[in-house]
Formats: sequence, structure tokens, C-alpha cells
Amino acid sequence: MYVVDGIAYAGEPVEGIEVASARYVGNSIILVTFSTGEVRLFDVTRLLHMPVFKPLEDEAVVQDFKVEFGILTWCDGEVDIAPEALYERSYEYQQVA
Repeated sequence: MYVVDGIAYAGEPVEGIEVASARYVGNSIILVTFSTGEVRLFDVTRLLHMPVFKPLEDEAVVQDFKVEFGILTWCDGEVDIAPEALYERSYEYQQVA
């Protein structure tokens, strides 16, 4: 566990990885660009088995996210996922030219 700005996160921090930007693409899928430049697809439904992510059952909530201090957040920061956990639970994205 580690703490950033008074918020406790599970796991251990990974140096140099943050969420640079994100874009909702539909069906609970978010296209995430990490500070490494890598772009990955994240399926929010992979979190719904955990009670803390229950608000994300509502698609309107899923779409209403922010990137704050390199972390993807929802519900005015009440719900978030650490960048390294987001990376581990996301999928490689191949852009088609």
C-alpha cells in the first residue's frame, strides 16, 4: 500500500506510469493513454465485482470520469483506480492506419 496526497492505494507504485489522458469509446470501454505513450483499452466491467466500484454499474457514471494527478477518477474523486492497476487490467490497443 502507498499514499499519495492523503489517498491510500493498494499495491505498490510503479515509477513513471500515470494516466496522461483517457477517452470513453462506448460499452464501458475507456481508451487510456499512459505517460509512457502506450495506449490501452480498459473495460470498466472488470471492476464491478468489487463493492467500491458499484457506482460504475451506471454507464452515465462510467462516462463521467476525470484524470486527476495521473489517476483515473469518478464521482468527484470518490472512486478511482491506481495507474498501475489500470494498466494491469487493460488490453493492448493496436491503432489501424
